[in-house]
Amino acid sequence: MTIVVTGGGGNVGGELVRLLAAAGEKVVAVSRGPARLPDGVRHSPADLGEPASLKAAFDGADALFLLVAGQEPRAVLEAAEAGGIRRVVLLSSQGAGTRPGLYAHPVAFEEAVRASGLEWTILRPGGFHSNALAWAGTVRADRTAAAPFADVALPGIDPADIAEVAAATLREDGHAGRTYELTGPEPASPRQRAAAIGAALGAEVRFTEQTREEARADMLRFMPEPAVEGALAILGTPSAAELRVSPDVERVLGRAPRTFADWAARNVAMFR
Repeated sequence: MTIVVTGGGGNVGGELVRLLAAAGEKVVAVSRGPARLPDGVRHSPADLGEPASLKAAFDGADALFLLVAGQEPRAVLEAAEAGGIRRVVLLSSQGAGTRPGLYAHPVAFEEAVRASGLEWTILRPGGFHSNALAWAGTVRADRTAAAPFADVALPGIDPADIAEVAAATLREDGHAGRTYELTGPEPASPRQRAAAIGAALGAEVRFTEQTREEARADMLRFMPEPAVEGALAILGTPSAAELRVSPDVERVLGRAPRTFADWAARNVAMFR
């Protein structure tokens, strides 16, 4: 099987490429710029914002891992089908299900995937454990971390677990037409996540609670405004669905998802 991974150098995509290559699959990693890839993985420079650029990656492939990027999901999926792809796994977002009005971009991709005629699976992860890397600079500098809504606990997800679920749904039958909600095994608040990083370091990390406006200003530096508003709504006033620990990772993988403390221990070097 030949599998195309968009975002092949990214947080989830990079790990997915590694897993698929280790399993013996032929992998085409798509990214706009250079990416460090395992031996035997073909890199195809392309941009989801320019569907015509994807032809070389798609031709002769069987399955596609698709990110929400660009504004033409139907054109991307038509190009995939024209290249021979029959299975697509979309990395969407929890908010597409819980707050579709604030998550119009992933909603549009989900609608296009469902209407594509391809065999599809949709992954809706909650907040990534790796979002804590936003604290890496201040933790390294003075052992501090800041975030809003200090004691609102949500069940975030390890990107490595997302990649493993994606690999399973790309390689195995039985996932067509499914939408999987991906969370970790337990809720954790920003204050608890800072403490877990401190425990991994063997040193206290002092936590400071930001106001909503302080957090919004920080997030706008690297996220578009609609994404910021959606993220703050979930972080500050989560719904029952957003607080729920989903069984889907365990259903797909046959094991419990990793905790935030697991993620912090594996990535502690980023905070030293």
